[in-house]
Amino acid sequence: MATISSSMIFYLSPKVIVNKYNLKGEEDGQIELPDAFRMPVRRDLILRAFLSEFTTSVQPKARDPMAGKRTTARSIGIGHGVARVPRIKGGMRAAFAPMVRKGRAAFAPRLDEKIHEEINKKEKRLAIMSSLSATAISDLVKERGHEFDAKTVPIIISSEVLNGIKKAKDAREILDKIGIYKDIERASERVKIRAGKGKMRGRTYKEVKSLLFIVEDHKSPFAKAVANMPGVDVVRPEIVSVTHLSPGGVPGRLTVITTEALNYLSKRFSLGD
Repeated sequence: MATISSSMIFYLSPKVIVNKYNLKGEEDGQIELPDAFRMPVRRDLILRAFLSEFTTSVQPKARDPMAGKRTTARSIGIGHGVARVPRIKGGMRAAFAPMVRKGRAAFAPRLDEKIHEEINKKEKRLAIMSSLSATAISDLVKERGHEFDAKTVPIIISSEVLNGIKKAKDAREILDKIGIYKDIERASERVKIRAGKGKMRGRTYKEVKSLLFIVEDHKSPFAKAVANMPGVDVVRPEIVSVTHLSPGGVPGRLTVITTEALNYLSKRFSLGD
């Protein structure tokens, strides 16, 4: 596993200690976050990494090179008192030009255009660590629009909840005790019907991002109980990325992490020599 040079340790922020919650949603001591949560928040690097991941899913598209050009239209030249626009033979109907009806596109999309924005592996790794650091700064989380009453962020809960809570009702109760369920209610209130043809293409509703759950078992009863809540995403620690931690390239998402997932993140983003 790749590591970051030890020279980066000089740029780490002070140790971050947050509250830990048990199966009942009660405070169960405190825990020190790994060094990955102490990296400087680089907004420029986070945005670049997000655009790199986002553009990988953009499918290249292009127009037919002959679109709008299959016509006999020719310009009649000058001296006739009309514009020098290509016109169909035997009439005055304009064609071929970009500004006329059924004319060619002026600068149509091409297949050879480069869509994907590339990024170095180390830059991408630092961007993810920077996004993790942003989840531990309350001001950034609130700046992003999240609503919560928890004293510290991110929310660290015992891994016992994965199999100890099996219903969405019980999951709502524990999240309410911790003081973060109001953010899910905020997302529910802001669900809107999309304007335009997207309603006919399987994306009728638009919803904002709410809690992010990083759990080691995304098929556990607890993960399934919270997965369908408005704006909630559930992801495993081995694949968590800037897309999950900083949607839209904006850092500071309200995040819930289980203790086992936190240990995995500590190993994945360890700072070594």
